[in-house]
Amino acid sequence: MTEPLVLAEPAPPGRPRVPRLLQQTVPRLLQQTAFRRYWSAQTVSLFGDQITMLAVPLLALLAVGAGPAEMGYLTAAALLPNLFFSLPAGAWVDRQPRRRRVMIVTDLGRAGLLLAVPLLWWADVLNLPLLCAMVFLIGILSVYFEVAHSSLFAALVQRPDYVDANSLINGSRALSHLAGPSVGGVLVQVLTAPVALFSGVLTYLTSAVFLARTRVTERPAPGGSGLGMAAGVRYVARSAILRATLLGTTTLNLFNYMFAALFVLYVTTELGVSPGVLGVIIGAGAFGGLLGAAVTAAISRRIGIGPAVLLGFVVFPAPLLLVPLAVGPQPLVLALLFAAEFVSALGVMILDIATGSVQIAATPVAMLAVVAGFRRTVNYGIRPIGALVGGTLGAAIGVRPTLWIASLGALLGVFWIVFSPLRAMRTLPEETSR
Repeated sequence: MTEPLVLAEPAPPGRPRVPRLLQQTVPRLLQQTAFRRYWSAQTVSLFGDQITMLAVPLLALLAVGAGPAEMGYLTAAALLPNLFFSLPAGAWVDRQPRRRRVMIVTDLGRAGLLLAVPLLWWADVLNLPLLCAMVFLIGILSVYFEVAHSSLFAALVQRPDYVDANSLINGSRALSHLAGPSVGGVLVQVLTAPVALFSGVLTYLTSAVFLARTRVTERPAPGGSGLGMAAGVRYVARSAILRATLLGTTTLNLFNYMFAALFVLYVTTELGVSPGVLGVIIGAGAFGGLLGAAVTAAISRRIGIGPAVLLGFVVFPAPLLLVPLAVGPQPLVLALLFAAEFVSALGVMILDIATGSVQIAATPVAMLAVVAGFRRTVNYGIRPIGALVGGTLGAAIGVRPTLWIASLGALLGVFWIVFSPLRAMRTLPEETSR
């Protein structure tokens, strides 16, 4: 059990009272030089991702003359590596004795590829196929970076600190979603899209420097050989905890991407919300995410890690019911949309932090990357299917009824957790070798 966030230790006269949560978690982690550098690398890399995600499409639109179909090709080129490379990348990373080195190399590779884009533009040879190829290669390197992350995380962070460490990392993620697009937009506006990409190059280089200065003893796979893709899939299938979280998140992602495919269309055309106001509403989600990152550690200690996972599976999708429910005067509609975005983003942080901590704890060290790759393959693979189903169903029965189906269907993910050992799990699962 943990104390409320407002509770503070008695402070000597003349010194400010510091919340006990901060005293117990943040200093212990951030005072560790290795973790602080690792967390800094993650934070800078996340901001680089957000800036790049905005600057590259704008470059395609403004400098290459891409139309709707071409923008679709560019988006697909960025996403396909997650589907096709995550599992083999995980199996390969698990065989490497130095996962940190993998992350450094991929950071440098992404910086080099991203740097080539404005150089090709200045040389007047950049075209859409070449831009798609660059984005595809950057996506492959990002997959290797992400699957290596779990192994390095487990080498740096002690098991009791998993939730707190994930809270810090996901807090950086929420902050990058809040500030990254704004910074990227300003850079594109002031410097033009090709020049703005240099900021993305600098973030990847900075991340590589932080990782290079991170000193950590990594635990190699037994015999240095890893256990392979099939072994990773079998382990997830046999583990009641990993199986439940994977099936739960896959169910949630299927319906959530049905919802996401129609959300902007519904809000702008049927509810009459202007793009500017919609941007403010979506921005509310980032603030909800920051709040979720701040409170998840306290929640998981108070109610238990398993119930916190279950809570995330409810608090993430449940507020989305307010969107098809939003009818009536415009102020009421806007209030419901704001609440839906804010509370849902808070819920997704609870879900990501608690579930991510459980998944790392429940996975043998020798299989962390391949299991992460398998999860990534399934979760990224289900997203376009959900979007396709949402669009098709919206055209067949209408947008609002489809949103009702999607928001209610997303709640079905929680049943995989209810009927699993997670429901009553108070602490992280014990470490296992196989």
